[in-house]
Amino acid sequence: MKIITETVSPFSENTYFLVEPESRATVVVDPGDEAPRLLERIESERLNVEKILLTHAHLDHVGAAAELQRETGAPVYLHADEMFLLEGLPAQAQLFGLREPEPPRIDAQLKEGDVIVFGAAVGSGAGDDSEGTAKGAGGLRIEVIETPGHSPGSVTFVVEGMLVSGDVLFAGGIGRTDLPGGDYDVLMASIRDRLLVFPDDTPVYPGHGPATTIGREKRNNPFLQSA
Repeated sequence: MKIITETVSPFSENTYFLVEPESRATVVVDPGDEAPRLLERIESERLNVEKILLTHAHLDHVGAAAELQRETGAPVYLHADEMFLLEGLPAQAQLFGLREPEPPRIDAQLKEGDVIVFGAAVGSGAGDDSEGTAKGAGGLRIEVIETPGHSPGSVTFVVEGMLVSGDVLFAGGIGRTDLPGGDYDVLMASIRDRLLVFPDDTPVYPGHGPATTIGREKRNNPFLQSA
């Protein structure tokens, strides 16, 4: 699998393209802003966008989702506990003095244990399980882990031994918990019990900042020394 990163918006948010190299089948994770730029990258890389996945519904992670959905025809996936944030995009935009982004249509709701397949000849959705995945010819699998705390329905995606963590865990930091629905204790439990259990060499691709590894964060992240 190939990962392409585009850093967009005033928040320097990382939009990820997860690409199956042979077919160019692609999942877009958190298209946060600057839709024309993202669409240009899709065209220049000859990407076949099959799905759009959202780790959570803060405006800096969903701002370009509606336009990408419209232009590519790809379905958008989000956890049910994030719907109140999506519906509250006007208030989020007002809080930061930004224009209100168009909300995407949510086609499927994510939940713990979902396995999403792309780049395979199989009809797959948020409810795909291992049995359904096995029927596909090739393709890549994305597993959904619920990691609340930054927001109630925040999720992390596991693909090819890598974590796409949204705003749960950063290089040297953790997600903020002072926005609606945030909870510091819940966030720390998510990191400790759901992410730090992965091997130390597991790559982590966060919603902001550079990529890191689980081991590096165990050793160096000041927020995790007690975890």
